[in-house]
Amino acid sequence: MGDEALFLARVQFAFTVSFHFIFPAFSIGLASFLMVLEGAWLRTGRGVYANLYRYWLKIFAVAFGMGVVSGIVMSYQFGTNWSVFSDKAGPVVGPLMAYEVLTAFFLEAGFLGVMLFGINKVGPTLHFFATCMVALGTFISATWIISTNSWMHTPQGFAINGQGQFVPAGSWLPIIFNPSFPYRLTHVVIAAYLTTSLVVGAVGAWHLLRDRTNPGARKMFSMAMWMVAIAAPAQILAGDAHGLNTLEHQPAKVMAMEGHYDSHPNGAPLILFGIPNAAEKRIDYAIEIPKASSLILKHDPNAPLAGLDTIPDDREPPVTVVFWSFRVMVGLGMAMLGLGLFSLVARFRRQLYDWRWLHRAAMIMGPAGFVAVIAGWITTEVGRQPYTVYGYLLTAQSHSPLRAAAVATSLLTFVIVYFIVFGAGTYYLLRLMAKAPAPHESEPASTPQRATGFTPAPALSKE
Repeated sequence: MGDEALFLARVQFAFTVSFHFIFPAFSIGLASFLMVLEGAWLRTGRGVYANLYRYWLKIFAVAFGMGVVSGIVMSYQFGTNWSVFSDKAGPVVGPLMAYEVLTAFFLEAGFLGVMLFGINKVGPTLHFFATCMVALGTFISATWIISTNSWMHTPQGFAINGQGQFVPAGSWLPIIFNPSFPYRLTHVVIAAYLTTSLVVGAVGAWHLLRDRTNPGARKMFSMAMWMVAIAAPAQILAGDAHGLNTLEHQPAKVMAMEGHYDSHPNGAPLILFGIPNAAEKRIDYAIEIPKASSLILKHDPNAPLAGLDTIPDDREPPVTVVFWSFRVMVGLGMAMLGLGLFSLVARFRRQLYDWRWLHRAAMIMGPAGFVAVIAGWITTEVGRQPYTVYGYLLTAQSHSPLRAAAVATSLLTFVIVYFIVFGAGTYYLLRLMAKAPAPHESEPASTPQRATGFTPAPALSKE
């Protein structure tokens, strides 16, 4: 297997995981949103929450299904394109992936049917319990996946046996709770909530621009803007903590993110923009703030920061990709913060449903969460290169012995099938979102009882 086949195998995995990642990022947040909506209906008895629950449940079902299908494809690639990695890391990675199936996937599968089809067949409290279990399942799934991936970034708690395999060295706890796991899990979960809130806010804004009196549009827009206003600054704080953790355990990645080709013994500048020049190992046309990088990363403007000149050339991550993807992620994060502040001003002025510029801004920011999570994933995974298990197993040593033509054929097939299947699914999702929440559905006469019997739930019926 030559360099061409290795490159194509990496492109194929990047392509499929990028498609897959956007669906869990949406479904994790949307499952929690559905849980909040149904809980609010049970607590208040207001039909607007029941209407919104039905509205977003259809969208969740489609997004969840596409996420499951795209995830299955990724699993096969470990055996087809990355068999050496599977052999060497399988004793650690395999059980962690199995735990995800045995806990999260079984939990989701067990209650998803009740959540989707039991809305008029079981009692309100039992149905709410099913919704909570699906939301919990999405979080548990993210926990196991992030733990597995984080171990590949900050491996610990293992030994290498005579066959060159990574095997647990006693307890599994150091493997599961590896150094980067809590930071990355927090960062990813908040990103999922932000992604969902931006989509919900964009849909609400779309319908407010057409009918600002629609109660469902008003309610979903208000809830989404609250989440953006709260989660955006929380994500900035979580990202800062994650960056400090990365500096400790993967300094080369931070050097590439910051564009620090050279070491700075007396304080490193924060490079806002520039053009990485890999050949000359410098940032051309750099716009920078002196010593600000040391202030952010070390909390001391004069603290020294090492550069990529301390890393062997064959162990450096691709600076250009990491440099720009990081800035896309941070830039969108700042835009999300701005949208949240804009919504707070409008809310304070009692103009949340009237400021059309706010609604237009929310619509523009609708896809921003998806772009940001992909940019963040690129920053994380490309910044780990040239390793699959950081510091121990090189990507060039992890591939299967395949010819470039075979990998190219499968990659082309994936591209065609994905764009047809998921393109159609995305089009259907947009069609669902384009329909306004029905304003004519009446509110229940009284707050539903918290009974658990197998009785219809009148407030959730379409009568």
